[in-house]
Amino acid sequence: MGKLKERFQGFVNNRWLVFVAAMWIQSCAGVGYIFGSISPVIKSSLNYNQRQLSKLGVAKDLGDSVGFLAGSLSEILPLWGALLVGALQNLVGYGWVWLVVTGRVPVLPLWAMCVLIFVGNNGETYFNTAALVSCVQNFPKSRGPVVGILKGFAGLSGAILTQIYTMINFPDQASLIFMVAVGPAMVVIALMFIIRPVGGHRQVRPSDGLSFTFIYSVCLLLAAYLMGVMLLEDLVSVSHTLVTVFTVILFILILVPIVIPIALSFCEDPRHPAEEVLLPKPEQQEAGKSEQDAQEHEVILSEVEDEKPKEVDSLPASERQKRIAQLQAKLFHAAAEGAVRVKRRRGPHRGEDFTLMQALIKADFWLIFFSLLLGSGSGLTVIDNLGQMSQSLGYDNTHIFVSMISIWNFLGRVGGGYFSEIIVRDHAYPRPIAMAVAQLFMAVGHVFFAMGWPGAMYIGTLLIGLGYGAHWAIVPAAASELFGLKKFGALYNFLTLANPAGSLVFSGVIASSIYDREAEKQAHQNHIHQQISGSIFSRMFAQDEPLKCEGSICFFLTSMIMSGFCVIAAVLSMILVYRTKIVYGHLYGKSRT
Repeated sequence: MGKLKERFQGFVNNRWLVFVAAMWIQSCAGVGYIFGSISPVIKSSLNYNQRQLSKLGVAKDLGDSVGFLAGSLSEILPLWGALLVGALQNLVGYGWVWLVVTGRVPVLPLWAMCVLIFVGNNGETYFNTAALVSCVQNFPKSRGPVVGILKGFAGLSGAILTQIYTMINFPDQASLIFMVAVGPAMVVIALMFIIRPVGGHRQVRPSDGLSFTFIYSVCLLLAAYLMGVMLLEDLVSVSHTLVTVFTVILFILILVPIVIPIALSFCEDPRHPAEEVLLPKPEQQEAGKSEQDAQEHEVILSEVEDEKPKEVDSLPASERQKRIAQLQAKLFHAAAEGAVRVKRRRGPHRGEDFTLMQALIKADFWLIFFSLLLGSGSGLTVIDNLGQMSQSLGYDNTHIFVSMISIWNFLGRVGGGYFSEIIVRDHAYPRPIAMAVAQLFMAVGHVFFAMGWPGAMYIGTLLIGLGYGAHWAIVPAAASELFGLKKFGALYNFLTLANPAGSLVFSGVIASSIYDREAEKQAHQNHIHQQISGSIFSRMFAQDEPLKCEGSICFFLTSMIMSGFCVIAAVLSMILVYRTKIVYGHLYGKSRT
């Protein structure tokens, strides 16, 4: 009985349990991705025009990205407290929107609806921050895969919530808003005490590689399954029973990763303390020491695990401890040499812990920010305008492209984390090189959209989705490597501001202006044609129709501008690569020079 209790305690404190719980939270946290499905019922219920609805969309994007409060609270409150605040914001924001739409409370002015959408969607930043902060601290040497998988599940959450809504078969579309308000809040509150950094989190186990391979396999299977289900439900009339079966299988796939912490806790023999990765003495002896004192003695043990020869594991515990201590001293010396650039400066150096204010005066931080602004901003412009882009090229069913870019976005996040980790771990080369490659892919994808060739929508959607998703796996991992984990929540949430900033300029100014200009040209030509044809009734009805553009010309100039921005972003990423080569070489202990 005592042994079972010990194993159960090990299960509760297993870092893989934290990771799996974070995946579950992320799988229902990306409520912003479902805004396109709830906006029609808001528009029809409140008699909004397209411009008013666009303002709600901007409020949604701002709520999704303005995470200053989430980053600050994650440093003050325990992570469960930050998650609880996010759940309450999600419930109050979208819950009130549901009450307004269904007529249960008086209709609010547009600015108040924008505030509610902002508050509801801003809850997502708390979920993201808590999940990323806890898991990046628990897996400091697997930051790429961890961030990619978590952000990937956030990208899939829209498709998952839509599938659940389809299964429940609510009588009206407004019920989807109710589900968005209540569902994520219930999941987060149920799991919030599991999300935390756990003891011994710097240990690197031989089973980690196999466990990540299993998670990646589940991710690929989940993406392929959702793609197949979406296509089937879109192209064929499917019975409600079959939809229920599809959703049950989806739940099983989402729950499957729990076998990893169960197997590690209940099936493997517990390791002897002498076989564990050696913890620094300040951490072993006094957990209550001041943070500053503990920081002085902290050792990045994950680097030691990568650097140590395999034969060290077979040595006796005392000899093994001696060899690792020698290796730690060597790595400290190398890190110090890599951080100091001849002239002495106060404050941290790259690879150490930065505060947000310290990071804001570093060129590397702004290179990441503007590269992200140009790259992800151009990708978000495509995502926001995908319906109009497909309609302008003559596609009637726009939902298929929205579903496809969601899947490619997910695979881009998972793949971006995986391949960038190979670059860092196997070659000690800067992670931003993967971002430069993703941005070049996006540049090509924008060209396909511009040309409007047959099948270009499919290829463009593939390249933009993969490239856009890769940004959100690579950037958080790179930021944590260059600027540390201590204030990661604040750093990450500041970088996410690049997304709405890029969208506001690229979509709200460039794309909409060019589209409206081309639509006005076509409307003017049609008006002249109608005057020549002399149909008075057609002229009357034409005046009431919204401006609509047809043909590849609608987004040709926009797409070419976005392609140019992606090339500039790739150049900025390469400058960052050049500046951080030495840092990554010393950080991972494998300098290529």
